[in-house]
Amino acid sequence: MAYILGVKLIYRTPGNIDSNKTYVCIANHQNTYDLATVSHGAIPGVVTVGKKSLKWIPIFGLIYWLSGNIMIDRKNTSRARDTLSLTADKMRERNLSIWMFPEGTRSRGKGLLPFKTGAFRLALAEKKDIVVVVCSETNKGKIKLNRWNNGCVIVEMLEPVPYSSDINARQLANDMHQFMQENFERISKEAAVLEK
Repeated sequence: MAYILGVKLIYRTPGNIDSNKTYVCIANHQNTYDLATVSHGAIPGVVTVGKKSLKWIPIFGLIYWLSGNIMIDRKNTSRARDTLSLTADKMRERNLSIWMFPEGTRSRGKGLLPFKTGAFRLALAEKKDIVVVVCSETNKGKIKLNRWNNGCVIVEMLEPVPYSSDINARQLANDMHQFMQENFERISKEAAVLEK
């Protein structure tokens, strides 16, 4: 899909992702082009946690649901908490890694939005390392459907962040937000230089 969009996609991985382990993966969520960009960072055996309304998107919704992804009702807070518990059960039963967008919604050019704590509560409860996947800037008119060349996008999977019992979910969310922000700025600048 990146090729069809005219995007030169550069993907980097640390190379030390253990295929025998499961992780909680988090990524920045910019816009609908994430399907062609940041999703390239998905590791084998990963499913996403996404909003329930995705199932109503023609064709994609059916594929999303049939692929075993977990749907969450964001409008119902108590049900969302139950979904987190269900997610943990599925993670154990099916030996899955879980991919979440901790911003909760697309940022649409507003920078990295504040993180919700769900992904981090899951990682702490299940004693899982966190894998951070960062995509360089794709907002602000960077990708347009009427152009053949939409520049360079870098998707970088960072070294897994080891589980620690010495931190709570809110502090972990704040730390990961800062970590992702620093790396988002770094690779966005690099992508801009590569385009020149």
